[in-house]
Amino acid sequence: MTTDPSAPSVAEAAAADREALRTVLGRPLPHDWPDGAWAAGRRVTVVGDEAFEGPWQREFRGTIDGFAAPQPIEHRRARPGDLAYWIAFDEPEYDVDGDGPYRKALIWEHHLRPDPEPAEG
Repeated sequence: MTTDPSAPSVAEAAAADREALRTVLGRPLPHDWPDGAWAAGRRVTVVGDEAFEGPWQREFRGTIDGFAAPQPIEHRRARPGDLAYWIAFDEPEYDVDGDGPYRKALIWEHHLRPDPEPAEG
């Protein structure tokens, strides 16, 4: 397999993503990791919601991305203390409305099932 030399590096792509979101949100993304939050690099399964069909078409795997720090959710359907994490998907995914494919998204904690942490030793 050959690599396209004109393709941006992972770091360049992440920087471009952060800048695009800063422009849309009108503020920089958070970078201070909250105490007690799951660590970047932790493997998770994205799961559906118990109250409605969605938000994704299926369960799938991903990794907590250090793209931006987890952030508290301010929404009437949020659970107390829920954080939203940036998740990088193993494969592109579609939401329940058929939009996508997405390679990364900000996902509420109660839609994430963390893998067991590896045993130390």
